[in-house]
Amino acid sequence: MNEVDEFEKSLTTTYRMKIWSRFVKAIKEFQLLKPNEHLCVCISGGKDSMIMAKLFQILHKYSDFPFEITYLVMDPGYSELNLNKIENNLKIMKIPAIIEKTNIFEVANNQNRSPCFLCAKMRRGALYNLAKKYGCNKIALGHHYDDVIETTLMNMLNSGSFQTMLPKLHSTNYKGMELIRPLYYIREKDIIAFKNHHNLTFLQCACKFTLENSELNSSSGGSKRLETKMLIKELLKNNPQVEKNIFKSAANVTLDMILGYKDGGKYHSFLDNYDEKS
Repeated sequence: MNEVDEFEKSLTTTYRMKIWSRFVKAIKEFQLLKPNEHLCVCISGGKDSMIMAKLFQILHKYSDFPFEITYLVMDPGYSELNLNKIENNLKIMKIPAIIEKTNIFEVANNQNRSPCFLCAKMRRGALYNLAKKYGCNKIALGHHYDDVIETTLMNMLNSGSFQTMLPKLHSTNYKGMELIRPLYYIREKDIIAFKNHHNLTFLQCACKFTLENSELNSSSGGSKRLETKMLIKELLKNNPQVEKNIFKSAANVTLDMILGYKDGGKYHSFLDNYDEKS
């Protein structure tokens, strides 16, 4: 049995309920993919996007409707070591990805302030431009269930807003382009289990800025996302349903019981029609 058969068999048998079924469920429930669409599967080199690419490869093989896939690695300026790691994993998992080089790390790291926001913005723009170049109308990113609940909680605690990470959204700057998140229901621990089962190693964070500040990050407790992960871990000790409840809360908003909300950029207060309800 060759390696690609091993990954496919594993995802559709051993990890069928934890990974494959949840992947298919998200695609069907949120209508993430339609016949004859052209999907750009964006591979960062990390565990999530690489496994997502393998899942789409299997789906493409057995789908009951036609669609096209372009597997894309947007190289923002990886070191030779990290780029070799990505290329080796693509070869092992037999994913026919295109690698497009950019100078995003170089540009972002030359900024006086923290380059993370600029880097993320440039990377997203580069992905949309490359997807358009290859004739795609959708791009798939590897955000999973844990990313969703962490983002929801981070927005509440750090931004004072209630908003979550949606399973799909239309691009505001690239007409006709849509972003989808097919790992929406998949737990990070199950992706890690699959990775460990096959003795695979992927990139963590290949950013030069992060590497240069690793000591600072370690001593200060790391990023806001890491802080949020640790907070959720603590909350789980007293409430085993806390992750599920955070996830569900974004689909269970009671507008009658909140002070205000935004719709289409316009703010609405509970006072707007308060007297009419008396």
